[in-house]
Amino acid sequence: MHRNGNHKTTVAALIGATVRDARGVVLGRVREFVVMTGQDSSRVHGLLLKNSPSAKAASSDLNGQVSMVATEDIELTPEGLKLLQGTSLAVLLHDSAHVLLERDLLDQQIIDVHGRKVVRVNDVNLHWESSPEVRTSLRIIEVEVGLRGATRRLLKGLPANAVEQIAGRFSPSVIPWEFVDLIDPARRVRLKVDQDRLSQMHPSDIADILEELAPAERQALFESLDEEIAAETLEEVEPRLQKSLIQSLDSEHVAGIVEEMDPGAAADLLAELPEERSEAILEEMDPEERQEVEELLEFSQDSAAGRMTTAYIALPIAATVSDVHDALRDFEGDIEMIADIYLVDDEDHIHGLVPIVRILLASLDTPLKDLPHGHLVTCKADAPGRKVAELFDKYNLRSLPVHDEENRLVGVVHAEQVIALLREH
Repeated sequence: MHRNGNHKTTVAALIGATVRDARGVVLGRVREFVVMTGQDSSRVHGLLLKNSPSAKAASSDLNGQVSMVATEDIELTPEGLKLLQGTSLAVLLHDSAHVLLERDLLDQQIIDVHGRKVVRVNDVNLHWESSPEVRTSLRIIEVEVGLRGATRRLLKGLPANAVEQIAGRFSPSVIPWEFVDLIDPARRVRLKVDQDRLSQMHPSDIADILEELAPAERQALFESLDEEIAAETLEEVEPRLQKSLIQSLDSEHVAGIVEEMDPGAAADLLAELPEERSEAILEEMDPEERQEVEELLEFSQDSAAGRMTTAYIALPIAATVSDVHDALRDFEGDIEMIADIYLVDDEDHIHGLVPIVRILLASLDTPLKDLPHGHLVTCKADAPGRKVAELFDKYNLRSLPVHDEENRLVGVVHAEQVIALLREH
């Protein structure tokens, strides 16, 4: 190693490396890497040493003042790491905003957005940058999450060339450091997932990630989601995990998420909560959304009404294709769930349904009653879940309208609710 030029290394390779002062006296061996969260988080601020005068403090939990070697004061020589002439050990204050790479990053779970999964950090790739004009800088390039990094750590202590030769047999599996966000003061490390990236991920993928994470990281990720994405994700996770995710949130925050959920899914969630908690959340909701959910809460979960949603599109018998376009633009539910448009009279009695694909192929002024209608299959609100599943299977349905005792349309069961029902049994 020389002062001029660049050099790639890793945390595993540098742990235990000898550091000398300008006279060649051994100060100690590298035991940790300090990154300041309030500054450039890709730059290693300094190295903590083992067997230095601060060894005891470094091995505690960084209580009090801890001595370290500032990376900008390091010279890369053929003999190893050496302090520049005129420099000395620096001081790391106990109240500094910092994380330690080995303690706070290695073996931690982070999220691989591109792979849509949770992975474990096995090593960190670093890059020495130095020149006659610029003092030494040690930067983090990426984190290793594959076998290559795990092999380096497993073989730690063997000659570096031999370790790299063996580790090099495995393909690199890395996440660029720009996608890793340091959280302080909890000193948790997670992938930086901005709302644009999250909006591109399917809620079920986010749900899978949440289920894999440790509780603290899981809660941190869920609380970073905006209300719409949080609602969609909450609909995809198991009831047990639903309750866990909202447990630490105040009722106002939960109400904002519940208002974005499908009313049927929202009712299912609140039905699983203690009555006092459920009532507190309902009190924080807007009156219109609260009324919808409260009506659904009156039904048994193992019934058509307990599985249905009140987010559907029903239009008068005299409506035209143009009216459907207007209704779709104003629809606040999950637009992708709309498979059919229901035709009802003034008393909400259902008279037919028109598949959405038929509507898309017709001109705007075409009356809906003139379009080919789909086969109309309905069920009563109190029909048991088993009966609902049988109807979907028998008629190969995409959706099933639900009516009350007076044959008024009160909701729709979609195929995904039936799938969820079958999975529970």
